[in-house]
Amino acid sequence: ENTLHDESVIAGLGSGLGDGGQFATGPMQTALAAFTSFAQTARSLGVAPASVHAIATSAARRATNAGEFFGRVQQTTGIRVRVIDGLEEARLTWIGALSSLPIDADRLAVVDLGGGSTEIVLGNRTVGKGLAQQSLEMGTVRLMERFGIAQADAYESGPLTEMVDHIRTLVGRVNWSASPDVVVAVAGTATTIGAMQLGLRSWDRDAVHGLRIARAELTAWYRRLANSTRAQRLKWAEVSPQRADLLVAGTAVLSAVAEAACVDHLLISDGGIRHGVLVD
Repeated sequence: ENTLHDESVIAGLGSGLGDGGQFATGPMQTALAAFTSFAQTARSLGVAPASVHAIATSAARRATNAGEFFGRVQQTTGIRVRVIDGLEEARLTWIGALSSLPIDADRLAVVDLGGGSTEIVLGNRTVGKGLAQQSLEMGTVRLMERFGIAQADAYESGPLTEMVDHIRTLVGRVNWSASPDVVVAVAGTATTIGAMQLGLRSWDRDAVHGLRIARAELTAWYRRLANSTRAQRLKWAEVSPQRADLLVAGTAVLSAVAEAACVDHLLISDGGIRHGVLVD
């Protein structure tokens, strides 16, 4: 199939949400404007907004006003949003991450690091069934807010140490006995780190998709970011400056996953949950 349109907008619906708060006014306005634009684009391509497959993940599972907001989205744009649970999110992520990535190994793990949660799926590619799926209640936005470093220009070592310990505890609860041969990392944080490793100043999917990034390189990036100023982070993350302040948490999570899975590198995939919805 040919791709007619490919676009992403970072709305930040999970910002300030915590574990049981509400979507804030600003992010809701950004998201509604994005939905409105997407509906207009769909109509211009001959696609009725009512037939658009729209899904919501971790933040929508926690926000007490999610139902009200998505009702407004449907009334305004015609797009109906479906909130999926963590296991369905993990299954769709697995499908999307692997759909266009040539991998020889059978025992795989896919890690999808989002703003509110991290989905980890372990399985055998040739079988494709009986996937072990786990949703960890930690994501880049959630971690930065929980440990009080979301708006920091420079980070203090104490909160960072607490955050890393928390991440390792959660990642350690995953059953890694399947010993994956390859761990595939998807979503914006992983692809941004890949672009940083390559020194990209503008996005290049072909360069990032399928990139191997060593565990030692992830650890080095964490140390750089932990000792950085915001200006430095923005320069490094030039391909996605909206994620610059989340990358210290992102590198900590991906490093912890690589360590727990006993792999020496991660494979970056630009495929993800939206690709999984298409394939599914």
